[in-house]
Amino acid sequence: MSLQPYIDKKILVLTADGRTLTGTLLSCDQLTNLVLQSTIERVIRPHDDPEDSEEVPHGLYLIRGENVVICGLLDEQMDSDIDWAKVRGSIIGGIKHL
Repeated sequence: MSLQPYIDKKILVLTADGRTLTGTLLSCDQLTNLVLQSTIERVIRPHDDPEDSEEVPHGLYLIRGENVVICGLLDEQMDSDIDWAKVRGSIIGGIKHL
């Protein structure tokens, strides 16, 4: 599937090492290399961690296609209604290559 319809739209990307990134898709290619603008990494803490979850700004960001596990459009209204500092969850592990 081509990601061209997602250009200039806000997307969410899960990476092979378990990171969650959001940003505006500026460019992509046939290898799923992605260029995101206004990129934010969401660091979701587990329930037993006393620190709040956080959003780390990265700005302009390149993700190599081999690191993209899944990406999709982000519902900006729903996303803005969530207090990400209060979100807790299990850590998403990286993928294993056999």
